[in-house]
Amino acid sequence: MKLLSGLDSTAVSPGETAGDGEAWPGVADPAGLLSGITEWLTGYGNHQTRRTYAEGLGLPVTAADIGAWLRPRTGAHDQWAEAVADYAQAVIIPPAAKSAGRTGPPPASRGRLRACHWLRWCAANGVDPSVATSAQVKTWLRDLESAGAAPSTRDRMLATVKTMYSSLADTGLVAANPAALDRRRLGLTAAAASTSATITLTTRQVAALHQAAGTPRRGASACDVARSVAIVALFTLGLRVSELCGLDGADLHVTRGRRALRVHGKGGKVRIVYLSVPAERALMDYLALRTDGTGTEVVTGAGRRTRNSDLPLLVTRGGRRFSRQAIWQLLRRIAAAGGPDLADVAEAMHPHALRHFYVTAAVEAGASLEHVQADVGHASIDTTSGVYDHAARDPARSAVDLVADAWHVDGA
Repeated sequence: MKLLSGLDSTAVSPGETAGDGEAWPGVADPAGLLSGITEWLTGYGNHQTRRTYAEGLGLPVTAADIGAWLRPRTGAHDQWAEAVADYAQAVIIPPAAKSAGRTGPPPASRGRLRACHWLRWCAANGVDPSVATSAQVKTWLRDLESAGAAPSTRDRMLATVKTMYSSLADTGLVAANPAALDRRRLGLTAAAASTSATITLTTRQVAALHQAAGTPRRGASACDVARSVAIVALFTLGLRVSELCGLDGADLHVTRGRRALRVHGKGGKVRIVYLSVPAERALMDYLALRTDGTGTEVVTGAGRRTRNSDLPLLVTRGGRRFSRQAIWQLLRRIAAAGGPDLADVAEAMHPHALRHFYVTAAVEAGASLEHVQADVGHASIDTTSGVYDHAARDPARSAVDLVADAWHVDGA
């Protein structure tokens, strides 16, 4: 209930729009449904995980948006206000936790599919989610497809909705799980059995990307160039883009005589990632240029001097933490300037391509799947194996040239 004091209690009712388009679907018992969702969310111990699931369903996740749900707590609205307060407690990271240290990677920007998140879609289409049917879930999936959502995206969003309804069904808030559908029949698992759509980079292309990042460019300072090189080099360690953005200065340390990063991955899991020689050189060169020369202080965007350990490891020109989108755009710009070696892949360059490169290059170099799994932070070795198996194979692993040699006659 303490979080209520920081929220605006004069805004709209559950059935009206709130904030930047936040909407709570009109249901017979909105407080009961919200309480059921909150109970499900609190089953996850990590605040960031709860926030991710709530955002994926179309629920508000900021204090301002949640505050727009509230009315003065009188009369019939007492129950709703109590439900909102409990929900806020579940999804908003407490200020004390923020001041105490890490809160996880920064949240992703709200994307083009936001209006199609399940509870938002229900509100827009007059569907009461507490009595939704499988037919309505299928209609929602078709609308997602029409909006341009990839099969993997639809599969992930369906999985979230299915998990929520499973919990609501267990507590008796809904009669059945309308999202318990056959994903294969819906065509949502086909992509998992085929070659990944992520481009498979060659070692030559990664070297070209690294070289392009270090090429001086108009309007870029020496620090800007060094930062670009560091970002490309760190991605060759198999990091996720969210993990890269979430790194703090304190995560860089020395263990067993070697520099390493303390990487905070999915689900709050922490792993140690050792720096390769080029990654260490690139990162230290950047940090040396970023400091005031002492190696211990930097000037933030606000003009304050702060210890490196108290700041993000990688910062923009303004001293802010990088967003995923900014990293993605930077890689595209670097690839576009990478010359002939990157011409065919520049427009498809993505941070995940470098993560995939780490897995494929490591396995083909003879590393064990168990070691690669630990390096990249996959929860299951099957995921690591899947990334390798579904990547486009190295041409040397194909018999196509042997077959051509068997039948082709020069000049024929």
